[in-house]
Amino acid sequence: MADPRGFLNTGRELPKRRPVEVRIRDWREVYEEMSSEGLRAQAGRCMDCGIPFCHNGCPLGNLIPEWNDLTWRGDWRDAIERLHATNNFPEFTGRLCPAPCESACVLGIGDDPVTIKQVEVSIIDRAWDEGWVQPKPPSRLTGKTVAVVGSGPAGLAAAQQLTRAGHTVAVFERAEEPGGLLRYGIPEFKMEKRHLDRRIAQMRAEGTRFRTGVAVGSDISGEDLYARYDAVVLAVGATAWRDLPVPGRELTGILQAMEFLPHANRYARDATYAVPVTAEGKDVVIIGGGDTGADCLGTSLRQGARSVTQLEIMPRPTDSRPGTQPWPTYPMVYRVSSAHEEGGERVYAVNTQEFLGDEDGAVRALRLVEVRMVDGRFEPVPGTEREIPAQLVLLAMGFVGPEKGSLVEQLGLQLDPRGALVRDAQYASNVPGVFVAGDCGRGQSLIVWAIAEGRSAAAGADAYLRGGASELPVPIQPTARPLLV
Repeated sequence: MADPRGFLNTGRELPKRRPVEVRIRDWREVYEEMSSEGLRAQAGRCMDCGIPFCHNGCPLGNLIPEWNDLTWRGDWRDAIERLHATNNFPEFTGRLCPAPCESACVLGIGDDPVTIKQVEVSIIDRAWDEGWVQPKPPSRLTGKTVAVVGSGPAGLAAAQQLTRAGHTVAVFERAEEPGGLLRYGIPEFKMEKRHLDRRIAQMRAEGTRFRTGVAVGSDISGEDLYARYDAVVLAVGATAWRDLPVPGRELTGILQAMEFLPHANRYARDATYAVPVTAEGKDVVIIGGGDTGADCLGTSLRQGARSVTQLEIMPRPTDSRPGTQPWPTYPMVYRVSSAHEEGGERVYAVNTQEFLGDEDGAVRALRLVEVRMVDGRFEPVPGTEREIPAQLVLLAMGFVGPEKGSLVEQLGLQLDPRGALVRDAQYASNVPGVFVAGDCGRGQSLIVWAIAEGRSAAAGADAYLRGGASELPVPIQPTARPLLV
């Protein structure tokens, strides 16, 4: 194990966030770097449990006690090898994952859990700085070709695994650059895109090809893609957003989060980019209390919003783990993200009844009502109606599944009752040679699940192409649902 008395002598410590008044003036990441000694001390808190429940909390099955021990010993080179053994992109998960592994940490039963996420991101950042992350092209090619549709974390993980297995892989992305929501949905202040760019460069050096600006289903038909490649991996995400069909929805100034965030991300990378809609000088209302809503909050503050209010239909979570969500489950507790720390107001247990407009057809306010749960349904509380001003409303209410239409129909893919693409335990769809990975099959989920599913789907596709078993490693946990027929 690491320091035998580390969990007794050292308290949990996280890296400091840059001062609010400084960071809201730029788009850089909010966290300061943690010293190597401080990081080693945090890794030394790991108890190397007889049964490491952090493994169960991590969909990738990360070897957490092993690289905690190596970090404490200062053996950073071996630490990144153990980390890369299960995770293609720890620089992404170390910044963006909500760390269910920490909720499952045994130390967390009676104390603060190990700072697993911070150790993870520090290992990979050190590896990049030292030049230890190098391309790993295959020693020989199989002669088989694979098309990966979608370049989010699931698609990138599948593509990298299949390329390293010796297949010729092309990643199709409809946007102008690869990365999916990593590039266009995640704000720069949560993950600077240089981390994504250098990983894409590594994949290109390994032989993965990227076809950007190509919408599969229109620019190239599903039938043509299927005929051209020996296998297809669909990692198109769950990008069909949930709407709010209440009176006044047609007013201008009401946008989906993904109609707002991508433009802000483009501007963060290129100050000459003309943002079509900005929060500057406006009263902004965000409907949805999750991570996407927090992303909209931090973005609106950096754009100079006059006020920001984030609405959530659920009641305010408790400050500590509720009794109905015992360890090692991931608890729904009140959390303050870096964006919430920067400003804005959070309002819980309210529902939007109507959008109100001005004479020009633009939104000017929302009519709200407080709600309470009665017999499993939200009911309005009489006498609690009120209006709040809003010249910009952002809907961050989650996603309902993959986009329906041409690609699904052209390939003849089956959908489950939730609208997701069905697949079997090997991630194979109902169409031979077509595999499904990530949110489009699982439903809206975490980045760590997306990478795990990309790795698993790659193993399924590799076995199909070889006509036998695959040697590609897969997460230890089953991540697919049985195929519905």
